[in-house]
Parts: sequence; structure tokens; C-alpha cells
Amino acid sequence: MRTGLTKQEKTTDIWFDEKDPLIHIRTHNTDLKKRLAAYAGQHPDQCRQTDADPETGCIEFEIRKGRFSFRLTAPYSEERRRAASEATKAAASNLTRSMV
Repeated sequence: MRTGLTKQEKTTDIWFDEKDPLIHIRTHNTDLKKRLAAYAGQHPDQCRQTDADPETGCIEFEIRKGRFSFRLTAPYSEERRRAASEATKAAASNLTRSMV
């Protein structure tokens, strides 16, 4: 969707306080919009779309606390990165051989 906004202007805002049982999400991110819309369709008692701006492509949702999470991941060590690379190369090599 062309909105006339730059990538820097296409933000995702997530806000909540300790009192309100809801998390408010305002996003331009297409994947997040799709995931929240699907979740809202499956669980309307937990999540709902509250607003949409068709000109900018921004959609707003409310979701109950405890239903939305952030996942923090530790960076890979050089050893783990190397092992993953070798495993991927071996799998690709096996796939190529099985196709011949």
C-alpha cells in the first residue's frame, strides 16, 4: 500500500500503564496488523481493532495484558553462528543431491 509515508514515519507504538488491563497498539507494520487482526477474529473477548486510517495504513488495536509479549533473544556466539551455518550448508547439499 502506498501511503506517502517514509519507512521512518511508519511506526509501531505500544503503550500501557499499570492500572489499565489493556495494551494499546498503533502500527503500520503489515505483518503485525495481520497477526493482530487474525487474533482479534479468533479471540474477540481478548483483542479488538479500535481504529484504522486508510490514508496512512495505520491500524489500532486493544489487547488484554498477558496476551501480548515481547521476546528477548541473546545474540549468537561466533561458535553457534558457525555451527548453524555449517548445518544449513549440509542440509542444502543433501537437498541438492536428493534432487539429482
